[in-house]
Amino acid sequence: MENKKGSKEKEDNLVTVAIHTYEKAQILKSILESEGVPAVINGINLIQPILPGNARVRINESDLPRALEIIESVDLSNENEKEKEEEIEPRKEILVPVDFSDYTLKACVFAFGLASNMNCKIKLMNVFYTPFYPAAIPFGDSFTVQAPDQDLLKDIRERAETDMNNLSKTLKAKIDNSEIPNVSYSFILQEGLPEEEIIIYSKKMRPLAIVMGTRGQNAREFDIIGSVTAEVIDGCKTPIFAIPESAANKTLNDIQRMVFLTNFQEREIKAFTTLMKFVEDRNSKIYFVHLTNKDDFLNEVKLSGFKDYLTKSYSHLQFEYSLIDRSEEGLENTLEKFIEENNIEMIVMSGSRRNIFSRMFNPGIARRMLFHSNTPILVVKGE
Repeated sequence: MENKKGSKEKEDNLVTVAIHTYEKAQILKSILESEGVPAVINGINLIQPILPGNARVRINESDLPRALEIIESVDLSNENEKEKEEEIEPRKEILVPVDFSDYTLKACVFAFGLASNMNCKIKLMNVFYTPFYPAAIPFGDSFTVQAPDQDLLKDIRERAETDMNNLSKTLKAKIDNSEIPNVSYSFILQEGLPEEEIIIYSKKMRPLAIVMGTRGQNAREFDIIGSVTAEVIDGCKTPIFAIPESAANKTLNDIQRMVFLTNFQEREIKAFTTLMKFVEDRNSKIYFVHLTNKDDFLNEVKLSGFKDYLTKSYSHLQFEYSLIDRSEEGLENTLEKFIEENNIEMIVMSGSRRNIFSRMFNPGIARRMLFHSNTPILVVKGE
């Protein structure tokens, strides 16, 4: 009897396979169940939500192998949006999502310097969250639905407008005091989930870059999967500057020492070309680094090939090339040690679109470093 009981408890042990907005979580739940994998959605508090988009799709642990096969093949993006994204040329605009937290102003200061360099405008964007979902919610999942309180919705929007106006006044004062460049800026208020609305705006409007503030090392553990910045990095092609709240107060003009992480892929050459558009013709020093688990002669050959290409193409830059063994201290600690030893001021890396499976069970280095380092990060999609 004990063995049967233990087996039943293991089967009933629920594990989380995705964290998403409610609507997408419901879609994924339906897909899993259509393939014979029972699923439930937990983690939504419609009355007092803690984390927007914190809908967890959970399954029995025994169904995990099959569920992962299904999830890996699922693409919840909109094909029409993909086509539109390719048709629109990037506009002369830097998008700055703001939530009026302590690190908002630091991200704005960096963005204004970048916009001045690029001769473009700033778009401040605040996405305010309300605890009401447009989609019908099944009562079988034990949710309570109340009719939207129009007064509450009005208060939330008015509070967002007040906060945005106060931020605008602060920025204007800094412009008047010559603390930041005199760059034209405007703002937009949008109801919804921050990560989704930022990605949608990026696909439709194609800004030159997105600048986002992060908590860096101060992030709490439960933020790791649901971080807005991490989701935006995974979800759009626009170059993204992530500025930690504890980073040194520097603009891109002040940054002279960068580390570019490479896995010797073709997309990294395209990403490096994009980087050059931001740093222009400054005489920066760039460390080309490959983090490896052990000595490998093939890595030496590949790094030599990158060195030859970059030396010929960008003779005005200073390059250093390193193969670093990460096996003893782990990827994050190895990279952080290199950053400290070489006074690195920005981490640059190429990214690619990652499916749900990859993001949940094998988080990319950009996502991992967001919560480990106080060094600004630039992620450029080279695809």
